[in-house]
Amino acid sequence: MELSIIVTNYKNPELLRVCLDSIKKGITGIDSELIVADSETQEDTTIMMREEYPDVIFFPFEKNVGFQALLKKGIENSQGKHLLLLNGDIIVNPGSIEKMLEYLKSNEDVGMVGPKLLNFNGTLQYSCSRFYKPKTILYRRTFLGRFPFAKKHLDWFLMKDYDHASPKEVDWLMGSALMVSRKALEKVGPMDSQYFMYFEDVDWCRRFWENGYKVVYYPLASMHHYHGKGSAKGGVIKSLLSSRLTWIHISSGFKYFKKFLGKPLPTHN
Repeated sequence: MELSIIVTNYKNPELLRVCLDSIKKGITGIDSELIVADSETQEDTTIMMREEYPDVIFFPFEKNVGFQALLKKGIENSQGKHLLLLNGDIIVNPGSIEKMLEYLKSNEDVGMVGPKLLNFNGTLQYSCSRFYKPKTILYRRTFLGRFPFAKKHLDWFLMKDYDHASPKEVDWLMGSALMVSRKALEKVGPMDSQYFMYFEDVDWCRRFWENGYKVVYYPLASMHHYHGKGSAKGGVIKSLLSSRLTWIHISSGFKYFKKFLGKPLPTHN
């Protein structure tokens, strides 16, 4: 089998339906399978998958097991020579899957490729970045980010000095939409299970580089990404959610820096 497409979802059956429909339109002529791994599965999602997508392999989880655990389940039950890993809030644009697959097949030294991600209004999402420094988290998650020196650093982190128009080797790619080769995956291994949320993609990309595989941003393929920030309404609840996500981000950052303490950053073009 040429391609396994693994979609991860959490409490959003409406967007998942749009995602799956866009995938089905985008894999014409490709020998592929489609797998959905769903966290804290709700009844309406189960009914939708059973009645509307009986041909899709479905793995529901009673609890919220986290992003990397969903991917691990999908990967362990997949057969493709290449794997496309998508969040359930991704809308696949026509031709994008085929372009990424052809690029990956034509460049054996590339282990991972990611498309250009767009907001629903067509504007660019910054989905390729340089590796974190400890101050990056501080600037992103505190009031310090408002200062000019912090904004300059964050622009560097998000690679705003790059036009995002031509393929480029990058430090890491946002985990929302990634295609990897099975060969590279078997050498690198799965995402690190110590991360429940955040930094698992940064860690993974770094390990791809350390194992001799390039990570490439490929803007000739594009997808739309809803990029929801959490499902809460109202001032107090929204504030508490934001605070919780901030501390999860910081905690994951500590794990990442501790793991790679003293190790040199991978270098590339």
